Amino acid sequence: MRRAALAAVIILLIVAAAAALAACDGLETVLIPGRAEAADIAEQVVRIHIRANSNSAEDQSVKLAVRDEVTAYLTSALEGCRSKSDALDSLAAEKENLRAIAQSVLDAHGYDYKAAVELKKESFPDREYDGCFFPAGVYDALMIYLGEGEGDNWWCVAFPPLCFVPDADGEQIVYASWVKELIDKIFS
Repeated sequence: MRRAALAAVIILLIVAAAAALAACDGLETVLIPGRAEAADIAEQVVRIHIRANSNSAEDQSVKLAVRDEVTAYLTSALEGCRSKSDALDSLAAEKENLRAIAQSVLDAHGYDYKAAVELKKESFPDREYDGCFFPAGVYDALMIYLGEGEGDNWWCVAFPPLCFVPDADGEQIVYASWVKELIDKIFS
């Protein structure tokens, strides 16, 4: 019985690894640490960062509430984007709407600080997102600052859509790591 359980876990891990690699298929370059092509990734993507007011539990919690509303909105706003240029144009046009969404979440949760949105080039260190490696460099980024914006941030890739991927029916959904959830469930 133990061998069957171990074999099942190994098979699930192999499937999970394959799914994590498949999540990166939307990029022109597979992002694997050490690959020469990874240096060009900054020219292919637009990042999104939401910086919390502080690292207090409350500020971090409201940051995630803002993330949920912003990603839900961007799912449809970026739906027709076929290039990085399209995505940047759409994000520039949506800046005030995104600020208003973030501010609405802050207000609904009783915060008196403000939300601000910028679309700019920013330098980031090496990072990995759901099995995809993003080398240090200067990236185009949508930055959402909550209050002082001095807390830890949530980040993802807005284009190509690693945060917002279509489901089987073609509708847009917010990306969630079912692989991590499955592994957590197996080992908890």
